[in-house]
Amino acid sequence: MGLLDLFKPAMVKPDKALAGRETYSYSIPATHAVLGTPIQPPFPDGLEVAYFGLGCFWGAERKFWQTPGVYSTAVGYQGGFTPYPTYKETCTGDTGHTEAVMVVFDPKVISYEALLQLFWESHDPTQGMRQGYDVGTQYRSAIYTVDDAQQQLAESTRDAYQASLTDSGYGTITTEIAPAGPFYYAEDYHQQYLEKNPNGYCGIGGTGVSCPIGLGVSKS
Repeated sequence: MGLLDLFKPAMVKPDKALAGRETYSYSIPATHAVLGTPIQPPFPDGLEVAYFGLGCFWGAERKFWQTPGVYSTAVGYQGGFTPYPTYKETCTGDTGHTEAVMVVFDPKVISYEALLQLFWESHDPTQGMRQGYDVGTQYRSAIYTVDDAQQQLAESTRDAYQASLTDSGYGTITTEIAPAGPFYYAEDYHQQYLEKNPNGYCGIGGTGVSCPIGLGVSKS
């Protein structure tokens, strides 16, 4: 048993979470530093939104903005209890939030199922409240869904990937799958961090196990 097994963070209870505030304590950029598109709504008609948590959001966001069919991305805090948290507060574990990526995509170019395939293959979803050496509830794996269709696909692809992981000797998927609550944008310097800091820390890596579900590019 290693040190990571001895230290197992637990979710803060709602009544113990930090109080937060009524609005942001910092400004949010209007434009994506790589794609040149808005990172805040309203977005063009026909686009859809998805939310994923797969460890440190710096590397996770880059995975998605590099994907054809993705219109915009942003990093933020989601799944917890504290309204309008800061990065420092989220890192304490006392907000309940995980580091999340908002993905705005064109379903005529890329399907939600294909985004799920990228999600599953880009990290190890069996690690509980950590991702690699990043330990804490803010690094937990999560999918936050915007409707029943996303919820059903998230659950069915989880089950399909679990079978592949089990065959490869991995344990049980611990990914949180739940209806999306508020997404709180992270501070400006976190947005597209690896574009601004090319030698910065990434911190995510997949299992090497393929997810047998991807439909790839959608047909118009």
